[in-house]
Amino acid sequence: MSMDETFSDELDASQPMSDSRIPMARRFRGYLPVVVDVETGGFNAATDALLEIAATTVAMDEEGVLYPDHTYFFRVEPFAGANIEAAALEFTGIKLDHPLRMAVGEEQALSEIFKGVRKSLKSSGCKRAILVGHNSSFDLGFLNAAVLRCGLKRNPFHPFSSFDTATLAGLAYGQTVLAKACQAAGIEFDNREAHSARYDTEKTAELFCGIVNRWREMGGWVDLD
Repeated sequence: MSMDETFSDELDASQPMSDSRIPMARRFRGYLPVVVDVETGGFNAATDALLEIAATTVAMDEEGVLYPDHTYFFRVEPFAGANIEAAALEFTGIKLDHPLRMAVGEEQALSEIFKGVRKSLKSSGCKRAILVGHNSSFDLGFLNAAVLRCGLKRNPFHPFSSFDTATLAGLAYGQTVLAKACQAAGIEFDNREAHSARYDTEKTAELFCGIVNRWREMGGWVDLD
């Protein structure tokens, strides 16, 4: 049995069963896609600071069409001893000493996001969230590292599975860069707003929903219930 199957069995034994009357609960095998983007002080999740995090939940209408639902966004205080590369700040444009930055601690940011995700899980009839990201392993790595540092026990996200929109966009549009993939999908993208966790998350959510909906229109998934 694979690790994924083992983890799923553990969930099935400990979580309420999905509400089969709700289409979202059937679309991704009981998992709720939640789009996440992080801005960081570098590339190493264990040593580099988490500086921004945003999460956009995804919902489904009565016709089975996915759409971005609610976005949660926090500027985050670097954890004690965190490494922050000057090049990372230059790339993202984050100013740590900006008087209006109003950053919060990692635990507060994650706890508020997790609270919103659990609310969406309940309303969608899903049993677990699955992270969606553009190069998702990066975002999931920083999320998991922050959860570990904070000692949070109730993480609603699957610990290692994710949906990667870089891969999906490469398949659907032949583009793997977020801005170019959005352009190919007909989604407006302002490069001046890029590298903000909120903006990139919301654009990634539009892209993910658009690809899933396009696949449905082509007959790739039909809810037969």
